[in-house]
Amino acid sequence: MAVHKAGRKAGRVATAVAAAALIGVAASACGPDDGDGGTGRSSSAAPGKSGESRDPAAGAPEAKAPPAGSDRLADVPASVKGGVITVGDPKAGHTVKIYEDARCPFCGKFEEGGAQALVGPVAEGKVKVEYTIASFLDKNLGGSGSVQAANALRAAVDAGKFPQYHAAVFANQSAEESDDAFTPAFLLKIADKVDGLRGDAFDKAVTDGTYEKWVGEAMDSFSKDGIQGTPTVFIDGKKPAGDAIYERAAFAEELKAAGIS
Repeated sequence: MAVHKAGRKAGRVATAVAAAALIGVAASACGPDDGDGGTGRSSSAAPGKSGESRDPAAGAPEAKAPPAGSDRLADVPASVKGGVITVGDPKAGHTVKIYEDARCPFCGKFEEGGAQALVGPVAEGKVKVEYTIASFLDKNLGGSGSVQAANALRAAVDAGKFPQYHAAVFANQSAEESDDAFTPAFLLKIADKVDGLRGDAFDKAVTDGTYEKWVGEAMDSFSKDGIQGTPTVFIDGKKPAGDAIYERAAFAEELKAAGIS
C-alpha cells in the first residue's frame, strides 16, 4: 500500500510529496522522528481566557461539511480502550484497523476514497473499525495541529459524535501539509458542521487540551504496534493490496475478498 513519508525535516516531506505527485505514486510513510519516543505530546493547547464569553470558534475560517454518508454512522457506538478508538458493534465479525495522523494528506486521500466503502458495513454491524490517531507530524513539521486534532477527536467520543466529527476533520485538512491549520478555534468551527456536537463540555475539552495525556497514549500505541507510516490499514490483520485504500471501488473489493460487503 502506498503511504506518505516524512523525514526529520519539513523540507524532506515537501520534497517527498512533490515527487509522489509527479510520478503518481506516494513514496512510503509519514514516520515519527527519533528523540522523544514519538509520543506526540504538546503543551500548546490554547485555553480560553478567564471570563471570556465570546464563542471560542470566533475568527476561525469557515469549515466544510463532512461527506454526506457520514450521517449513516450517527447511531453507531464509539468507545475508547487505551490509545485506540473503536467504532462499530464490538461483536462484529470483522475488524479493520486504521492508523492515521490528522495532518497527513494521504490519510485525507484514504478518508475520501477507500474509507467510504466502510460506511455501509460499519453501519450494518458487519465490521468494527479500530482507529489509532497518531500525532508525529507536529514534530516533523512544527506546530501542534496533529495533537490538537487528536485531542478534539477524543473529546468527540465522549460527546457521542466521533464518526461524524472524524469525517469532518479529514474533510477540512489544509491544502498545504505544512500549514498548522488545526487550531482549537478551527476545530470548533469544524464541530459546527456536526449536529449536536458543540456544547460546554466539548468546547472546553478542545480549548483546554483536556485529552492531551490520551493523545500521548495513542501515539505510544502507534509506536508499540511498530507502525512506520500513515495511513496504514489492516483488514482482519492483513494489508490491502497496492494502492487499493485510495479508491472506494478498489477498497470495496478488498473488503469483499475478506468477507465484508
